[in-house]
Amino acid sequence: MADALAAVVARLYSAAPEDFIPLRGEEVAKARAAKDTGLAAAIGKLRKPTVAAWLVNRVAHERPELIAELLELADELRTAQRELRGADLRELSVRRRSTVAALAREAVKLAGRGSAGNLPTAEVEATFAAALADPDVAAEVRAGRLTKALEYTGFGETPRPNLRLVKGGDGEGGGDDEPRTAKVTPIRSAPDDSEKERRAEARRREEERKRAEEEHARLVKQARRELMTALQQVADAENAKAEAERAVAAADKAIKQAEKRVKIAQDALADLG
Repeated sequence: MADALAAVVARLYSAAPEDFIPLRGEEVAKARAAKDTGLAAAIGKLRKPTVAAWLVNRVAHERPELIAELLELADELRTAQRELRGADLRELSVRRRSTVAALAREAVKLAGRGSAGNLPTAEVEATFAAALADPDVAAEVRAGRLTKALEYTGFGETPRPNLRLVKGGDGEGGGDDEPRTAKVTPIRSAPDDSEKERRAEARRREEERKRAEEEHARLVKQARRELMTALQQVADAENAKAEAERAVAAADKAIKQAEKRVKIAQDALADLG
């Protein structure tokens, strides 16, 4: 399953963030069709990358030679720091800034989304800078499987941090099992357009749900009032019917008594005649 998962990870984390969810669904469906429930479950747990993480992943997948140059520069920086070579450090620091900026420009170019102002280039630069400072981050950047942008807040080499990064099938990279003080942390990216649309849609659905509940409660209350009114009208009608029936019975009795008196009177007249 490891190789299959690694292949899926490579496909998903090089695709645009807006395509991640449907592509992940396709891969889950394929795994289920192959009756590989373990792979399907593992794919289903893969997290969607932020736009900044995706930009870094694109460079790793499409321009690996640039990442290789970045990692070579990282080795030179660490060596110069350990040996306290001040002159070399000054020169390497200049190269560091220019390399990070060039990689960020290449990421924007590969994204093909127009103006860099619409993309989180600062987070991309921070992630490449973190890769220069920390070997574990460098390995994850080279693998092209980041889910979040990262930033480095220390100086020099750092302990191995606990990173929220996607692991491929080979089990390399990722975080340490032991709690350590990390100087490389995930950047909380501002929501991109698709995330904003998702949140707006969630708010809209919640408002519709509340309106539907309020309308339902109003209709139930109205129906109860109408039912009580109808029941009262039925009771009134039944009372009126009973009164009418009693009145008809009394009228029938009066008619019979009147008819009886008429008969008596007619008989008396006949005897007199």
